[in-house]
Amino acid sequence: MRRIPRLAAATAVAAALTVLAAGPASAVDPTVTDPHIVAHFDFAAGETPENIALEPDGSADITLAFAHKVVRVAKDGTKTPVAELPTVANPQTPNLGAALALGIARAHDGTLYVAYATGTAETGIWRIAPGGGAPRQIAQLPADAFPNGIALDEHCDTLYAADSNRGEVWSIPLDGEDPFVWASGPELAPSPQLPFGANGLKIHDGAVWVSNTAQSTLLRIPFEEDRSAGPVETRATGLTGIDDFAFTGHGDTVLAALNTVNKLELVRPDGTHKTVLTEADGLDNPTSAAVRAKTVYVPSAAYFDTVNPDPNLLLARISRNKL
Repeated sequence: MRRIPRLAAATAVAAALTVLAAGPASAVDPTVTDPHIVAHFDFAAGETPENIALEPDGSADITLAFAHKVVRVAKDGTKTPVAELPTVANPQTPNLGAALALGIARAHDGTLYVAYATGTAETGIWRIAPGGGAPRQIAQLPADAFPNGIALDEHCDTLYAADSNRGEVWSIPLDGEDPFVWASGPELAPSPQLPFGANGLKIHDGAVWVSNTAQSTLLRIPFEEDRSAGPVETRATGLTGIDDFAFTGHGDTVLAALNTVNKLELVRPDGTHKTVLTEADGLDNPTSAAVRAKTVYVPSAAYFDTVNPDPNLLLARISRNKL
């Protein structure tokens, strides 16, 4: 058997120790590369991409907030209208006034669920049947609610919705029973300076995860045995302008859209985080994220871009590194 020279062996050991000393987080971080914009939208027409759900073929169902529409975008950028939520004559949406199509979730049969905030009786969850057609309201929420990010638990036929105005998480049974507040507390609340609290929402590994824009935090709320909400856990802080987010498929690692600072942030399970995409890559007030296989999807709404607003959908490549 060939012997390894002592100097070479010592060098290898030193290199290994250097990697370990640096900590495992940086060694296993997923990498995000090759960002490119595949579709642009018309800002003047209210086509501000807000939230995203993915189809089996990799196309993206996107809510256009101020146009209160849903559009499907293929990976090559081709856009197909899916549905338009009804126009509200006199919207009184908290903090904004205008009616907004916000979170979107997809069931396995192709049914789409959309959160609609209007400040009127139309506020709540709307259902779009597979193949499209006229949306139908299936759950009404209070007029002062601002249902934002949503996620579907198909095992329990329940939707969960983050309420940015009231600082709550709603549980919305799909069997027609009344929605109820599933979780609340100061961790979910907005602030006087920024009236948008609980924002993005995902179900992951036995818990509901929620972002809080006002507090720049990522939260985890575990399910108790009876499916009630456990204590709120703060998993990451310092996420300025956090909107919605997605899990990378690498444990509890998250990609979070930081809306106001034009960043896509990789958030590690220990709460530390780093920037992986910026305005230079094409982000323009990113609002959400989705991951499918080796592709990252990031919609941008250009809400605060007063110079050259470019609402768009950006795709990038994600690689999950291993030790």
